[in-house]
Amino acid sequence: MELNVQAMIFEFIGGLGIFLLGIKYMGEGLQKSAGDRLREILDRFTSNPFMGVLAGLVVTVLLQTSTGTTVLTVGLVNAGFMTLRQSIGVIMGANIGTTVTAFIIGIDIKAYALPILAIGALMLFFFKQKKVSNIGQSIFGFGALFYGLDLMGGGLKPLRDVALFQDLTVSMSETPILGVVVGTVFTVIVQSSSATIGILQSLYAEGAIGLQAALPVLFGDNIGTTITAIIAAIGATVAARRAALTHVIFNVVGTIIVVIFLGLYTRLIANIQAWLDLNEEMTLAFAHGIFNVSNTIIQFPLIGLLALIVTKLIPGEDDVVEYKPKHLDPIFIQQSPSVALDQAKSEVIRMGEYSFKGLEETSSYLNTLNTKHSDKALQIEGALNNLDREITSYLVQLSASSFSEHESAEHSALINAVRDIERIGDHFENIVELINFKISNKVDITEQAMIDLNDMFDLTIVTVKEAVYALENMEREAALAVVQKENEIDKMERLYRKKHIIRLNEGACSGTAGIVFADIISNLERIGDHAVNIADEVLGEKH
Repeated sequence: MELNVQAMIFEFIGGLGIFLLGIKYMGEGLQKSAGDRLREILDRFTSNPFMGVLAGLVVTVLLQTSTGTTVLTVGLVNAGFMTLRQSIGVIMGANIGTTVTAFIIGIDIKAYALPILAIGALMLFFFKQKKVSNIGQSIFGFGALFYGLDLMGGGLKPLRDVALFQDLTVSMSETPILGVVVGTVFTVIVQSSSATIGILQSLYAEGAIGLQAALPVLFGDNIGTTITAIIAAIGATVAARRAALTHVIFNVVGTIIVVIFLGLYTRLIANIQAWLDLNEEMTLAFAHGIFNVSNTIIQFPLIGLLALIVTKLIPGEDDVVEYKPKHLDPIFIQQSPSVALDQAKSEVIRMGEYSFKGLEETSSYLNTLNTKHSDKALQIEGALNNLDREITSYLVQLSASSFSEHESAEHSALINAVRDIERIGDHFENIVELINFKISNKVDITEQAMIDLNDMFDLTIVTVKEAVYALENMEREAALAVVQKENEIDKMERLYRKKHIIRLNEGACSGTAGIVFADIISNLERIGDHAVNIADEVLGEKH
């Protein structure tokens, strides 16, 4: 008996491993075939909640994991690409999309799993073209999914004769909450609702569990899949944490509703099974699909209420980095170019404010080595890149307008300022990468070198702030102060390089530490150059 138990366990965990590999490979292959534009799909097609549902569904089908879509959504909310209300629609769509895997499992082609695996492997290893290779990866994953299911089914088959498991299934039939808990906990452990639903389909197909006991476990799987999004939201912005909590509330509320009417729902699914002559796997796929579609239909009109609830549960101002421009209205380009120019200037100033916030976060990262500061700095750098594209495009469209001489000069100044502000982002991103290198290679920077770096950082931040202020108010005095401060930055860089060479000669610091130090002050000096370029636009001069 011990040998049988061992064989059963090995067959089950081996099958589960191959099944998970299959889902991963199939999802990755589909994702690559789709051109890896999933983030863009979510960003572009979430203008309203209904479009959000469709986008969430499509992306989840391509990723083969609702968790992946939800984590991606949390990331987009965290980055300011998506609002909380938009994210709720995507999460609802992701729940529907994840049922596709259950329907795939319901197709009875286990006997052909190995030939499918072979075809996928041939395409994957013997074709140079990326497109064929990506399709091969999807086919290989598809075959692995069914082969893993077949192994799992074999491993689970003896469970129907185990008295303890029989007692558990009876308890789950009589107490649906127990089934929900079992499904939730198992999905949290396995980290894939598709895998736990696949296991449940195998158990049901082998006669080890009845429909009345299987359905609550199915609903629990939906709750368990939310844990990864919650983990992804830890340490994220308030809006991202709210999006993750929305996923939990949405699935818990749906489960509560269906458990209340479990008897009716079970009869409905049993009738559908009889009407359509479904196999056991496909029966649970229909049960999963109907549950998630119904849950979305019921809660879709309540998106505003859901947003309000999570806002109350997670209070606080959201310090989100907004990637998208706030002031650029294309209607003014034709109707009132002067107003459009003012709007562009407001957006450039907002971009400038982001540039010194990014510098401040980079400085904090250098001193604390806390990744929340590097994450924020890199988010800001991403926002600067996006704003650079949007503002430049807006200003190029505006260039055909008839401007006064003063407005024409301001238009030119803004185009140049945008480029300089974007370059400031590139330089503090370089510094973040240097700090990452310092951490990963355990590079020690001497106490005096840290003092020098902080002094130069402080002066550079003040200089950039003053340059943005000078541009906003077109204030000549502030611009002249920027030029003076930039000269100090240049002197500081030369002085600190000399001190650094002395430290190297004395053996006070390593060569690697010296390179990191020199590269950081070089980037700060270049940031000073870009700040003075902005000031020169105010002064009407060019170096």
